[in-house]
Amino acid sequence: QVQLVESGGGSVQAGGSLRLSCVATYIYKTYCMGWFRQAPGKEREGVAAIDSDGSITYADSVKGRFTISQDNAQKTLYLGMNSLKPEDTGIYYCAAEMGAECRYYRDYESLAAASGYWGQGTQVTVSS
Repeated sequence: QVQLVESGGGSVQAGGSLRLSCVATYIYKTYCMGWFRQAPGKEREGVAAIDSDGSITYADSVKGRFTISQDNAQKTLYLGMNSLKPEDTGIYYCAAEMGAECRYYRDYESLAAASGYWGQGTQVTVSS
């Protein structure tokens, strides 16, 4: 059974930085993993994704500010977040779809629907 545990959230001022981590108990040879976030009163949205082939995508709202990376030896997914804005506030979740690369999902919604494993979430609060 795959379990995902996020950490690294916190409270920062606008312009600050945070680095989120997501440790998996197990990863498949082929996978697509992503970061999602949900702000109060808003729908969940995809932030970034990376797969076993090294392909990376970002939501337009975070391009140039966020960096997704992975350490397969440590079974850990990271999300580096710089130049944080108040609108980045929300609960951040990592999700994993084991057995398929990200190119099989046309958008973050389909990846979210397919992802069989989710972490418990970590709160990120950015104040102005």
